[in-house]
Amino acid sequence: MTVATDWLTRYGIAVPDRADAIEAAVAGGLVLLMLAVGLAAARTLGPRLADWWKAHAGRTAGVLRPRLSAILRHGTAALLLALLLVAYPWSALAGVPIGIALGAAAAMTVHHVMRGVGIPRWASWTVEAIVFVTLVSRAVGGLEPITRTLDAIGVTVGSRRLSLLALVSTLVTVVVLIALVRLANRVLGHSIEGARALDPTQKILAQKIAGIAAVVVAFFFGIDLLGIDLTAFAVFSGAFGLAVGFGMQKTIGNLIAGIILLMDRSIKPGDVIAVGTSFGWVNKIGVRAVSVVTRDGKEHLIPNEDLMTREVENWSYSDRNVRVRIPVRVPYDCDLKVAQALMLKAAIDSPRVLDSPKPNVWLTAFGTDGVEHEILAWISDPESGVGNVKSDVLNRLWVAFREAGIAIPFAQREVYVRGWTGPSEPLPRP
Repeated sequence: MTVATDWLTRYGIAVPDRADAIEAAVAGGLVLLMLAVGLAAARTLGPRLADWWKAHAGRTAGVLRPRLSAILRHGTAALLLALLLVAYPWSALAGVPIGIALGAAAAMTVHHVMRGVGIPRWASWTVEAIVFVTLVSRAVGGLEPITRTLDAIGVTVGSRRLSLLALVSTLVTVVVLIALVRLANRVLGHSIEGARALDPTQKILAQKIAGIAAVVVAFFFGIDLLGIDLTAFAVFSGAFGLAVGFGMQKTIGNLIAGIILLMDRSIKPGDVIAVGTSFGWVNKIGVRAVSVVTRDGKEHLIPNEDLMTREVENWSYSDRNVRVRIPVRVPYDCDLKVAQALMLKAAIDSPRVLDSPKPNVWLTAFGTDGVEHEILAWISDPESGVGNVKSDVLNRLWVAFREAGIAIPFAQREVYVRGWTGPSEPLPRP
């Protein structure tokens, strides 16, 4: 032992005394204890926390929920290790295991939280590295040497100092605020979605307003954290307003149009609308456009302004019931009463046709090729399609007509030749 001590002293390496070694051993044991407590908390409370998050986050809980046990484990350990670090004036040697364990636990907590809310890997890893280095440095001797070095690397622009320290602080603040905004939007969105006093349109409007409010609060909170003087933005306010007026007028117009659509409830998610050649049900009213899903599975994105300025057919604006007209032609020599009864029966037997209002059959005209009829049937789910209802009724009617011996008329033309001016002899075959 004396030889090793003499060798370390010869090369200028400080040798800890017996008290420092004992203190470091005690710190290492306490670190293991804190890590064990975090593991026990994850095993006992992790499933309950996951169930609670599922109940309060709803459909958005899927990404973060599997990580909650790990977040609870590392977060509990990091909290206990932080309390351990400040509870006693540890020596530099004893602070090493505490700082490494605290930095690793905090970095893992940050990793699972940020990945759970969809923060990119590069941003998550950057923040984790900064958190780890910061906490380890704090435990073994303070942050002043690191902050002084980072602040020394930079340039001065006007009256402001742009340093590497400011860049790191800005990056961490922005990433953390984005993570918090996404987390808040998920909780607020699910809470609003579960509100019984609001209809679907009001829920979407409330979710959008809550999302905008969360972003605004995070922006001003970040400005305050970074110590940025808001008067600096006054210089650029005129140019920014001009840019918004010219370059973003369509975007702002679509945003305002979307809010108006949600407020007056003329178009709601689930409505069946027809705009120009687009026909389908409204899937989502976004900030820029309305998503309309057609029966072919295609999703049309229609700008909100178009729905405000163009003629729109809303099949389910005040009532979801839609009347389907099915034209049918029968020959003149058939029994119209029997044919009309079969038409009515085919409509009644179709599963999507409503019993109330009752389907009806109208005789509309005496056509050149047959007697024209229209089957009038009501459905309550136009988003499931209209053509398939017509097809089902006509298929049933085809079988019924065949069994009753009723033919489907088709166009026939008779040509009468009053005179023939050609040769009396037949023309020879070629």
